[in-house]
Amino acid sequence: MAATLLFLVPVAVLGGLCWAAWGSVAAILSRAWRSPGSWVRFAVLGATGTLLVYGIGLFSGFAHEIDETCHRLGEEYDDAYRAERWREPGRWFPLHNRCNADYDLVPAYVNPSLVVLAAVAVGCAAVAVALAIAGRRRP
Repeated sequence: MAATLLFLVPVAVLGGLCWAAWGSVAAILSRAWRSPGSWVRFAVLGATGTLLVYGIGLFSGFAHEIDETCHRLGEEYDDAYRAERWREPGRWFPLHNRCNADYDLVPAYVNPSLVVLAAVAVGCAAVAVALAIAGRRRP
C-alpha cells in the first residue's frame, strides 16, 4: 500500500502540474481571463506548487539518523536543544528539523513559499467561483 502511494502521489502531482501549466500558458496566450476554467487551472498550478514545495521541505528535513546528517553537513548536533523541542520536527507546519539553534535542515524558502502558493491557489479558486457565478447570472 505504501509503495503504491509513493508511486501514485508523484505521478498525480506531475500530471496535475503538466495539465495546469499547459492550460495556464494557453489561457495567458489567448487572453482568456474571463473563463472560470482558466482560473481553475491557475488554482491547480498553485496547489501543485504547494505540494511540490511541501515535499521538498518534508524530505529535506527527513533523516534516519539526524545526528549523522548534521555532522555530514558540518553542523553540530545539539541533543539538549532537540530534546527540549521534540515536537518541532513532527509538526505539519511550519516545517523545521533543526540540528541546533542556528541550523535547520529544511531550506529557508520552504515555509514562506508554502504560504504564498497556498494563497495563490485559494485566490485563483475564489476568482473561478466568482466568474462561474457571474456567468450564470447573465441572461
